[in-house]
Amino acid sequence: MSSLIQPEIFFSALSPAEQRIQQALEDIRQGKPVLVMDDFDRENEADLIIAAETLNVDTMARMIRDGSGIVCFCLTEQLADHLDLPPMVQNNSSQFHTAFTVTIEAAQGVTTGVSAQDRVTTIHTAIKDGAVAGDLNRPGHVFPLRARNGGVLTRRGHTEATIDLARIAGLKPAGVLCELTNPDGTMAAGIQVLAYAQTHHLTVITIEELVQYRMEHHL
Repeated sequence: MSSLIQPEIFFSALSPAEQRIQQALEDIRQGKPVLVMDDFDRENEADLIIAAETLNVDTMARMIRDGSGIVCFCLTEQLADHLDLPPMVQNNSSQFHTAFTVTIEAAQGVTTGVSAQDRVTTIHTAIKDGAVAGDLNRPGHVFPLRARNGGVLTRRGHTEATIDLARIAGLKPAGVLCELTNPDGTMAAGIQVLAYAQTHHLTVITIEELVQYRMEHHL
C-alpha cells in the first residue's frame, strides 16, 4: 500500500487540531504514547513520543518493536549541560542538525544496557531529582537529543515537540521518541501512520498544529 497522500486528505480523516492536541496532552499525562508528524515537506515521518517521567518497560518495548530501534531521550539544554553531555560531534553536518549528544547508560542497575528495562532505567536515572553526571556511563545504548530553548517555536523538530508536550502536560521537560516504521523496515508515512494510530488507538498530531496551539494559548 502506498503511503502517498495529499495533506488535505490526511487531515480530513482526523478530528479538529485543538481537540487532538488536548487529547495528546492528556495521553502524555496518563503515560500513553502519541504520534507526532512533522511537516509534509520536511521528514514527513511520525515519531512515537512519551514523557520520560511516565515511561515504562511496555512502552519502551513497543518503541523498539514498532520503531526504528534508535530510541532517543530528549532533554533540555540545561539538563544536558548539568549531566555533562557534550555534542556527539563538533561539526554537525546532518540534514536537520539533529543535536545528538554522546550516548549514555545508567552507571548502576543495568546489565548490557540494551534491553527495554535497561533503557528505561537509564532514562529514569538521567531525570531523577538530584541526578549528576556520574550517574551515567558513556557510551551507552540510549541516544540523548538536546532540545533547543523555545521548543517548536524555535525549531520545528520532534525533539522540541517532545519537550513541549511534556512541559505543557505539567511533567518534567524530558521525553522519549522513536521513529515509527512499517513491518518491512521502511519508514511509516501518510496513511500508514493513520492505520497504525487507529489500530493502537493513539492520538496523531503534527508539529505545525503544536506550533499554532502554543501561539494561540501563549504557551
